[in-house]
Amino acid sequence: MYAVIETGGKQYRVQEGDKLFIEKLEVEAGETIDFDNVLLVSKDGELAVGNPYVESAKVKASVIENGKGPKVIVFKYKNKEGYRKKRGHRQPYTKIQIETISL
Repeated sequence: MYAVIETGGKQYRVQEGDKLFIEKLEVEAGETIDFDNVLLVSKDGELAVGNPYVESAKVKASVIENGKGPKVIVFKYKNKEGYRKKRGHRQPYTKIQIETISL
C-alpha cells in the first residue's frame, strides 16, 4: 500500500515505515501530524485517484527531528571590477516517519 501526498509545494510517494525529509513544518519532535492532501492511494492493486484530493484518505506521520541541511555556498563576482559576494545557505527541514495510511 502506498500513497502520494502533497506538502510544502512538493509531492512525495510514501509507504508505511518510510522516513523522509520534507520542507520545515511548525511541529516539535515526537508529535504526530496528519496529511489530508492525499492525491492518490494504491491498496491491493486498486487505485483511488483524487480530484484533486482523495476525500477520505489520511496519512499519519510522526516527527523525528527538525534540522538544517548541508551548507550551500553562493559566490558571485565580476571579473576585473572588485565585486565579490559570498553567501551561505542551509535549508531547514523536518524529518518524518510514516505510521499509517488510511483510506
